[in-house]
Parts: sequence; C-alpha cells; structure tokens
Amino acid sequence: MDKNWIKVFIAALFEVGWVIGLKHASDIWTWIGTGIAIFISFYLMIVAARKLPVGTVYAVFVGMGTTGTVLCEIFFFGEAFKVSKIFLILILLMGVIGLKLVTNDKSEEGMDA
Repeated sequence: MDKNWIKVFIAALFEVGWVIGLKHASDIWTWIGTGIAIFISFYLMIVAARKLPVGTVYAVFVGMGTTGTVLCEIFFFGEAFKVSKIFLILILLMGVIGLKLVTNDKSEEGMDA
C-alpha cells in the first residue's frame, strides 16, 4: 500500500477522534485534544491529496470517518444499534472501496502542488 494512502487512513482515525470530541468534550483538555486531532487529520489528508486524486482521497477520508464515528458511538457511547445503520454503512464502504479500486493513484515524480 502506498504511504499516501496510509496517511489518509491515519487521518480518518483522527477524524473519528475529533468528531467524537466535538460532541463529548467537556473541559479545556478535551477541547485541546479535539483541536489537535482536527489539525492532524486535515494536515495528513492535505499532504496525501498532493500526490493522490483529491476526490478519491476525500471520499475515503469521509467514508472511513463516518464508519468509525458511527461504530464508536454504538460501542462506546450507548447509541442504539440498528441493522439499518449497519446496512447503510456497508453500502457506504462498498462505494468507497469501489472508488478506490477504480481510481488510478499513480503519483507522478516531481509533481508538487
């Protein structure tokens, strides 16, 4: 796997952190952690998008972030488990995976944004 895609996946993990932080932050330290997660998340996504197709990077970033956020809310914060939610998440993931598979992500040497 290309190192830029690894950056996108790590960025999506931090996205889950900051989205949950926006809802559950209650003191200065949790808000600072949320801010740091926002910075890291977008920084990694922007760096990866310099070498990969922007639309695909964004779709993968948002799809993984959405999936992770919904699953964390169910498993850690008592959100109701609904089969319809899981079904829709699976459809979202199939679309993201399909988009990744059909996208030519060859990075060109010497091409900087």
